Amino acid sequence: MRHSQKSAPQVNAGSMADIAFLLLIFFLVTTTISADKGFNRKLPSHCPPGTDCTLEINERNILRIVLNSKNELMVDGDITKIEDLKAITKVFLDNNGNGSCTYCNGTSIVSLSDHPKDAVISLSTSENSNYATFIAIQDELSKAYYELREVYGYSVFGKSPDKLNASEIIEIKQAYPFILSEADTK
Repeated sequence: MRHSQKSAPQVNAGSMADIAFLLLIFFLVTTTISADKGFNRKLPSHCPPGTDCTLEINERNILRIVLNSKNELMVDGDITKIEDLKAITKVFLDNNGNGSCTYCNGTSIVSLSDHPKDAVISLSTSENSNYATFIAIQDELSKAYYELREVYGYSVFGKSPDKLNASEIIEIKQAYPFILSEADTK
């Protein structure tokens, strides 16, 4: 068999698939995938048809938090720093406004919540708000609840949060229920 002078040299392509597979494995192993930021929340149950699920809440039991389009945080109409939100939330929740809370350490301020079980945090955001700021607000609210629950655990059970059993954790969550509304309030 004679080769013509015009034919170009050929490359053996048999190992190209192996090389492509090895490159794919290399990039899969060395690439880092960023973790999504988020939070766990239990959504409320669906309102059955024909049932009025609206609830009248005393105005003093609502802590209104608004995040506007400029990422400014307003708590009850006053511009506030995100760093101050945890302390404001703790004072609001632990107020003991009507004197019925035996475990609360609040000062019974008339304009704040009656009881932690009655306290509602209303969070409203603008469509143009930054998601990272929204998450930071959620984190501060969670920290406030966690610290109040931790104090309750030490005072009632004499234990740190990691030493509590399931029934004690349920009791703590019932003492300070996380009631957050992201719906429009009137």
